[in-house]
Amino acid sequence: MFQETLQQLGLSLNEAKIYEALLDLNEAGVGQISSATKVHRRNVYDAIKRLVDKGLVFPILSHGENTYCPVDPEKLLELVKEKEEQLTKILPELQSKYQARHGDQEAYIYRGIEGFKNHLRDILRAGSDVYFVGGKLIWFDPKIKGFISQFFKEAKRKKIKFHSVFDAEVKARGGEDLKNYDPPHRFLPKEFATESALIIFGDCVVTYADVKFKQLAENITMFVLRDAHLAESYRTWFKFIAAHCTS
Repeated sequence: MFQETLQQLGLSLNEAKIYEALLDLNEAGVGQISSATKVHRRNVYDAIKRLVDKGLVFPILSHGENTYCPVDPEKLLELVKEKEEQLTKILPELQSKYQARHGDQEAYIYRGIEGFKNHLRDILRAGSDVYFVGGKLIWFDPKIKGFISQFFKEAKRKKIKFHSVFDAEVKARGGEDLKNYDPPHRFLPKEFATESALIIFGDCVVTYADVKFKQLAENITMFVLRDAHLAESYRTWFKFIAAHCTS
């Protein structure tokens, strides 16, 4: 049930299976663990050793077969914090290397659901107002419901405002989701609807390709341009478009 999340926290698939199984079993030997997880005994031994090294499992030694117990899941938070502390120490040097190669301008592509989440994380890192043209509420696709809920909570905490010019379809079908965007809501004339959208924030201009109302395609492509002067130009054009659209 939780294996995917545990893997995202740094556990291998077998480690995640075994740790979750031990939470149910409480205490078990390698044979019982192997039966419960469908992991070969040899692989169970390897994964158990790594879990012990990570402090997530501890052995109970006996004259017969050793058994193993899980530690409190709170330990997972400690592991995350330890990794965050390690990253914080080296982050300035990593950023220095990145800036030295990329400078003030760059162009790149994000693809897929995980790429889309990275794009939203960029918005939070920038911490500046966001401007949409041709918005279609694709952020409210059920596939990312939990993620987008946390995104808007963090955006609210950072006082990020969302200024939008939506497709006409959104006016009729947007419903409660429109409340996540700051008024006034503007809408393009129906004849100007497309299957693309544009978003401007910080020094970035991002184009979404092949998007439809509240549908986030698994293979969505986002073209990112990073240039402060370019982004400011797009914000100026946004103001003109918004001024000529209905609310």
